[in-house]
Amino acid sequence: MNHTTKLLRGAVSAIALIGAAPMVAGLPVLGVVSAQAQEQLVASVLFEGNRRFPDNQLLAMVDISSSGVFTQQRLNADIESIRQAYAREGFNSISVTARTEATADGRVRVVFVVNEGERAGIAAINFTGNNSISANNLKGTMLTKESGVLSWLLKDDTYDEQKMAVDRERIRLYYANRGFPDAQVNSVAEYDAARNTYFINVTVNEGQPYEFGAVGIETSIDGLNTDVLRGTVRTGQGATYSALDLQKSIEDMAYEATAQGYSFADVRARLDRDVATNTFNVTYLVDEGARVYVERINITGNVKTRDFVIRRELAFAEGDPFNRSMVVRGRTAIDALGYFSKVEVTTGPGSAPDKIVLNINVEETSTGEYGVTAGYSTTDGILGELSLTERNFLGRGQFLRASIGASQAGRTFDFSFTEPRFMGLKVSAGVDAYHRISDENATSFYGTQTTGGQLRLGVPLTSALNAQFFGGYERKVVEDDDAPKSALVTNGQEFNKAFVGYTLTWNSLDDTKNPTEGLYATFTQQYIGWDHNLLRSEARARYFVPVVPDSGIVASVRGQAGVINSLDGNNVHSIEAFTPGSQLIRGFAGRGFGPRLASGEYLGTTMYAGLSGEIEFPIPGLPENYGLSGAVWADAAWIGDASNILGGAGAVAGSNDQPWRTSIGASLIWDSPFGPLRGDVAHVLNQSTDDRTQVFQFTIQTLL
Repeated sequence: MNHTTKLLRGAVSAIALIGAAPMVAGLPVLGVVSAQAQEQLVASVLFEGNRRFPDNQLLAMVDISSSGVFTQQRLNADIESIRQAYAREGFNSISVTARTEATADGRVRVVFVVNEGERAGIAAINFTGNNSISANNLKGTMLTKESGVLSWLLKDDTYDEQKMAVDRERIRLYYANRGFPDAQVNSVAEYDAARNTYFINVTVNEGQPYEFGAVGIETSIDGLNTDVLRGTVRTGQGATYSALDLQKSIEDMAYEATAQGYSFADVRARLDRDVATNTFNVTYLVDEGARVYVERINITGNVKTRDFVIRRELAFAEGDPFNRSMVVRGRTAIDALGYFSKVEVTTGPGSAPDKIVLNINVEETSTGEYGVTAGYSTTDGILGELSLTERNFLGRGQFLRASIGASQAGRTFDFSFTEPRFMGLKVSAGVDAYHRISDENATSFYGTQTTGGQLRLGVPLTSALNAQFFGGYERKVVEDDDAPKSALVTNGQEFNKAFVGYTLTWNSLDDTKNPTEGLYATFTQQYIGWDHNLLRSEARARYFVPVVPDSGIVASVRGQAGVINSLDGNNVHSIEAFTPGSQLIRGFAGRGFGPRLASGEYLGTTMYAGLSGEIEFPIPGLPENYGLSGAVWADAAWIGDASNILGGAGAVAGSNDQPWRTSIGASLIWDSPFGPLRGDVAHVLNQSTDDRTQVFQFTIQTLL
């Protein structure tokens, strides 16, 4: 065991030094220490047997270390501090003892001996009374998790009563947002010493389900357009009662009233319960609030992050009217940055009755990631990446990423930088640069070296719609040294292109990481010039809907299509053609379907379209924290011919004699710590004569 010795020096009186008697070396201290050791000066503090906490962390826990004076009372308190720290981490069988050793100068060395034992896990979290919501869904809301295969890494299966109290409230809110405003949640934890594990029993009293009834708006503010305010209401008549929808409606209504010029508008909701019909009639009361102004905004806790990064997320500044809804919206925006583990906003009195002080306290979290990843893809084989990512570069809120990747198909070098508030506006600006080497292999008759970069500008159009404009340059050099030689390019051939375009993105998902409802769609169009004269257009969309609410079963429909138009009437070179793969239809190998030459060389296409339906579901019997789910799906795709591809006249008929391809299959999805991974088992229903199929593929899961 590595021992760290900390020499503690302190001023002591000459009498104490002269009267200090040497101690017996190795005397164990369990609860009684020799009287000679009282008020002894501490020479050093050592630890033995500690694995969970390093020496420097334990030193910070013990008072003897900081005071420099040994007493029995301090020693007993330090033993208990160490024991409690371990207990909070799940080490229930922890034991801590101490021994003292005399030093040559008459001082005392204190050695804490730690016997950690094994960390206690959580064998099961059991629910009773949850008739309307599945146990898996409730477990998903909890911070406390059952022990699983990744518990050694995530350390999320530790029982802590404080964390369990938070979990009870999270479950209650989960019910309150799904039609059960009166739900009550209790829990009892039972420790099995023989197995060194906990069993947690959660009891739920759901109460009666409620819906929203009649909805009205009343205001005492002259000139306020209530018709516009109605567009912010999320609590429509007949909708399931949701405390979150109620709060969001209040916030959005107050924000809209502010946008109309009524900065002091205050919105409250009056709820009238109708027990006979199990409904809540809602009346939104919009009145003029107190005329209070923000005198000062204090920001604390931000060691790395600059103040202006936090202030710019607020839609108001010092001297502006104080509006509670604007404060709530600002806190949400600060939290959404991802730079802080905690964001607290409080108010205090100002220098006058009509002034208020806003206090924002944050707790920073790590925003830098140094990644070394390795994996396997059925398309690219063994792959790996070394990356550096900083989401809050220099504390200015800027995004920086540099990465080096390698696979059996080639190598990649990428750099990306984004300024989220270009020139102080709600506009993002960024630059990307890359160098990519694609090797010649069994599916590609030639390799390429591609170097390029682009500038981009992102503009939010609405809360759900964003536009990104981009322009850049790319140079591609062909490498065709090995046989068989390509019929489409020659070794050393160079292609230059300048491009400019835009992407529209619509995002109304309830959760971008694990969506259950909403639409995500993109439309990209770009002009490609220099050695080409093309207009390339692509549209992708995916719509999610829960099959059974709160069951974890989610259905989605995905559609995508693309077309390349030649603006000068010439054929499109295959190097710029679409090469649709498994992201369009599963069950086919990479470059395994679509127009190709008799030699087997792939041509690509200028038109494609695809449609996919999928149902994802939790796997019965598996704990939620395993992160495993299943899916069944069906894919269909249409691939255009090569009539307007350069060299397309030589395409073999059997490569696209059936332009429609269809497949069905099942998948296992793992929400791993390294990202969402999925394995797909496919059965092809319809294909062209020369298509190359594959039964299994392993990929990274994406939204589109």
